[in-house]
Amino acid sequence: MLMSLCSYSQTEHRLTEEEKLLLPYYNQLRAAAPSVAFVTPPSSPVRTMAEWEELQAFVIAWKTYPSMLREIVRAAKSETTVFLLYEAPDTPTSITNYLSAGGVDTVNVQMINTPLNSVWSRDYGPWSIYINDVDTLCIIDWIYNRPRPDDDLVPVAVAGFINAPLYQTTTTPSDLVHTGGNFMCDGFGTGFSSDLILTDNLPAAGFNVNHSEAEIDTIMSQFMGISRYIKMNTLPYDQIHHIDMHMKLIDEETLVMGQYPAGIADGPQIEANLQYILSNFMSVYGTPYKVIRIPMPDDNNAYPSNGGDYFTYTNSSFINKTLIVPTYNIPEDTIALNIYRQALPGYTVTGINSLNSIPALGALHCITKEVGVNDPLLISHQELQDTYDTISGYVANAFIKHRTGITSATLYYTTDTSIGYTAIPMYILSSANDSWGAVIPSQQAGTTVYYYISANSTSGKTQVRPMPAPSGFFSFNVLQVTEVNEEIKI
Repeated sequence: MLMSLCSYSQTEHRLTEEEKLLLPYYNQLRAAAPSVAFVTPPSSPVRTMAEWEELQAFVIAWKTYPSMLREIVRAAKSETTVFLLYEAPDTPTSITNYLSAGGVDTVNVQMINTPLNSVWSRDYGPWSIYINDVDTLCIIDWIYNRPRPDDDLVPVAVAGFINAPLYQTTTTPSDLVHTGGNFMCDGFGTGFSSDLILTDNLPAAGFNVNHSEAEIDTIMSQFMGISRYIKMNTLPYDQIHHIDMHMKLIDEETLVMGQYPAGIADGPQIEANLQYILSNFMSVYGTPYKVIRIPMPDDNNAYPSNGGDYFTYTNSSFINKTLIVPTYNIPEDTIALNIYRQALPGYTVTGINSLNSIPALGALHCITKEVGVNDPLLISHQELQDTYDTISGYVANAFIKHRTGITSATLYYTTDTSIGYTAIPMYILSSANDSWGAVIPSQQAGTTVYYYISANSTSGKTQVRPMPAPSGFFSFNVLQVTEVNEEIKI
């Protein structure tokens, strides 16, 4: 049974009834496996990267849905290296031939031969953390919440391939069961999950793990730097309870939330969860989260509550300056793509048909995983808000950090992107807090100001934010003051 479990192949995203019976054998395999990594947390503070940060690689598992995987490779290979995981009977030659038949070459594709059970690399794949915000890249490996031991070893394979230190939450007292589709973070210590994280770590889940919520929070803090872990109620009709099926964080303060018609399917619980977040938590900037609504469309007039597939647009993935978004050959596809394009100016927003995978309860985010760069230059900035001020300048602050230090930072602004940008040197506000600032000159009412930030490290690296700048930008409006004169009649 142990050998057959190792070679077990699964197309389902959910935990099947058959797999529940396999859990004891999975636990035996885990217990017998020799340690290949650190099982105690890093000794220095750590930070889990956000998905919109710079990537050195994008991971997919060549297991099922080859037509979708080929389109992902097409979109990703121009932005970063694709780590394409495969096992027999697939070979580099057979995969190359399949890609080539669709007009996709293997430039920037690196194939990694490693055993696989399933395609769902988001859930079992590696998590990228940095020591002291921007220093050493390390890989985190949880216990996968499926009895799929080959999948569970993928972080080991990826960490070995890029020669990154590997930390595993696999040993008491830090044994943690988790799944990537049920976790997202803002890059600065705030994490989000459904309550699945709580039930997966109770004895009833069958993984021989027993943790309180406080213990889970401690493990996530020690291994991943998650100092604030927001957990929401699971949804009635989302069978896998992964938050990426209905929400997405696209920057440090903006939540894209799936929206059903009033009273339909998981809509009421999604709204209740959103209101819970807005009522109890602020963004890392100390201000309320911004919310962008995006449709949760029907499947031929059916929703998950009455037999329809779980059509979702939040199951999207960043690949440096590109965002891939699931589409379903329906009119709402255009609406969703335009919502993302408006929210992320300058990004290449690419729709990929996900009708093949969505019946198995997953789309693009579920079958992809990012790996951060070894040498990040981190820039975080809260976009300036619309203002009525036409007198004072507009102060823009940013957190900018690189392991070798920052030699200079520049803010570029314009009121007309067709004529280019004006450079303003940024000044250090606090070297201890890696804080920089600049003042954009005041503008007349009715003006839209577009701007971006660039920084240079001592080692010579340059980075911009937003990442697609100058075609991508932050912006704010200088508003008109409207005077209302009322005639008082006696």
